[in-house]
Amino acid sequence: MVEYANMIKIDNLTLGYERHPAVHHLSVTIPTGALVAVVGPNGAGKSTLLKGLAGESKPLDGHIHIQSSARNRRREIAYMPQRNEMDGSFPVSVFDMVAMGLWREIGAFRGLSRTQRQRTLDALDAVGLGGFETRTIGSLSGGQLQRARFARLILQDAPLILLDEPFAAIDARTVDDLIALILLWHGEGRTVLTVAHDFEQVRRHFPTCLLLARELVAFGPTREVMTEALLARARHLSEAFDERAAECHLKEAA
Repeated sequence: MVEYANMIKIDNLTLGYERHPAVHHLSVTIPTGALVAVVGPNGAGKSTLLKGLAGESKPLDGHIHIQSSARNRRREIAYMPQRNEMDGSFPVSVFDMVAMGLWREIGAFRGLSRTQRQRTLDALDAVGLGGFETRTIGSLSGGQLQRARFARLILQDAPLILLDEPFAAIDARTVDDLIALILLWHGEGRTVLTVAHDFEQVRRHFPTCLLLARELVAFGPTREVMTEALLARARHLSEAFDERAAECHLKEAA
């Protein structure tokens, strides 16, 4: 197993838009190699948290520290946002879409080497899309497109993987296959955070859980976090949140 160095330390983190918090004063430490389900009610800040970890949302306050062996920590993060960021009408082949996972290696203008082309084909095989490389992404079903997105993640070969609702609106067989791949990544020592809504799925496959309702409700072993009392507290916090509240008043640095 590869030894990765990517512990995540979140300190008093507030993320949001125009100083209105979506994630409010969150502090938590996620150890290297953890497999974490990020759960909570709709609007709890789950997607915003992953955007913050990926570097796509700047903190309003607080800090994110990701222990990394690379000078550019973003090279060690593979982030898959929700599926609505993908335009299925764009005329690109499945092979080319998956090969985009190599862009950090090849840059904007270099072509693929023979080895890189084979790695792309191997990634397609790994997700059950061998033989689909010449098809356009618009011809794929929802489950097939999600498999292609996972193949792209394979090529990124990152120690930290962030998945935002990867199982939404896809068939059960694809879900099972993708969970198997996530478990494989976990077994390799990678750190994986996955936004998930199916609580039974979370209980079966994710040993660690982060329960969020704009603020941290609980973090720890899934059996201790996914209790009726804590889930009810998360629902209450979410329902009590006022979308029209004044902007977040943050502490000034001393």
